[in-house]
Amino acid sequence: MTTITSATRTVTFGSQQPTAIIGERINPTGKAKLSQALQDGDFKIVEAEARRQTAAGAHVLDVNVGAPGVDEPAALRRAVEMVSAVSDLPLCIDSSSPAALESALAVYKGKALINSVTGEQHSLDRVLPLVKAHGAAIIGMTQDDSGIPSLASERLAIARRIIEACEALGISRDDVVIDCACLAAGADPSAPQVTLQTIQLVTRELGVSTVLGASNVSFGLPGRKAINAGFIAMAIGAGLASAIVDPTVPEIASAIAIADMLAGRDEYAQRYLVYYRAHNQTPAAQ
Repeated sequence: MTTITSATRTVTFGSQQPTAIIGERINPTGKAKLSQALQDGDFKIVEAEARRQTAAGAHVLDVNVGAPGVDEPAALRRAVEMVSAVSDLPLCIDSSSPAALESALAVYKGKALINSVTGEQHSLDRVLPLVKAHGAAIIGMTQDDSGIPSLASERLAIARRIIEACEALGISRDDVVIDCACLAAGADPSAPQVTLQTIQLVTRELGVSTVLGASNVSFGLPGRKAINAGFIAMAIGAGLASAIVDPTVPEIASAIAIADMLAGRDEYAQRYLVYYRAHNQTPAAQ
């Protein structure tokens, strides 16, 4: 199991625990308003998204400020401080820049989840020492110098390499979360099945927690919310431990609550009942 913390809250996932929802909305990719605000040094949208996702039921908040024209080390540090001031959730600090990660980790009060490292040696060499120095957990992406493999067995090999590199530095296997890589079904009809097979293999063979940026599966297709919800449910059935998703989308939140219950991760459906009652209060819904 993987455990991360904020100053006041602990979140544990993996090994048949309920799925951890990692809120994805603090990320300027594809968000022109947020990207411009970050360039202008305006963090009001970051603060609003932190509050909104916390209220929607996220367990962890991903914080990414990487956009053209942004001083990422300074901006990520400020974003982490601001989000921590308005939400008590643990953070997933998301950057490909070691300097930005170092800047943010220096002010984070808790055990962060770092997003991410790949199987490429230069990535391992740059990021893993930061993970060790700050006692953080790390997301390992099943990608190497050749890209993301098309076979689950090859993704498993990259995951094993990442874990071995972590353990060689004294980073516990429990602190490694493997991103099994979610690609667009519209571009490759076999991609979702490969991802599901990778989740099963990593869970069974390596015994570590897993994660997906699940909305990638529907890229380029209509009806994306329904596709994402269906895929999330299938991934949880395959053993997925955590998901980087938008918790404010009802289809996603309900799919996770239901899938956890049906997968035996929600004893006596307690979490599902709490979710249902919170979202079905009108007489007609009763």
